[in-house]
Amino acid sequence: MDISWQEVFGLTVSPVELVIRGTVVYLFLIFVFRTVLQRDIGAVGVADILLLVIIADASQNAMAGEHKSVTDGLILVSTILGWNVLFDYLSFRFPRIRKILQPPVLRLVCDGKILHRNLRREFITEDELWAKLRENGIDKLEDVHSATMESDGTISVVKREGGPENGKPPKNHRPL
Repeated sequence: MDISWQEVFGLTVSPVELVIRGTVVYLFLIFVFRTVLQRDIGAVGVADILLLVIIADASQNAMAGEHKSVTDGLILVSTILGWNVLFDYLSFRFPRIRKILQPPVLRLVCDGKILHRNLRREFITEDELWAKLRENGIDKLEDVHSATMESDGTISVVKREGGPENGKPPKNHRPL
């Protein structure tokens, strides 16, 4: 069994082409995931899931040895990781960029009233909303001060203080 070290570690594609391909695919997928598919992700961020999927695909050919060298795969994975770290840093450092890269929060219930337009916007059924309300110990809509879909796709619920009879929002609550 002869091992060709050139096939294992040699480049089969220009490093510049690998960086460009990785960049184009990453930017396209991050755009699609952050603008179209921003819900149903749960507590794990969209960028985290995207990163795992792309890295798995990018490294698969290098690991299997089908037609890419290990070096090709490492450059492609490094490019994808680099873009992910850069976007995370930019969103942390610059609020304007954060607004572009992270979807805004969306109020679903306000003062005990369901905002049907916002439910339709995110394709959330009333049954799904009620499931989240029940998870938070709420069985009557009047007990909800607000329910909000967060930028990571989770739904947070703020109960009314003292129940619906006093109608006050909870202490230390800041409106959206």
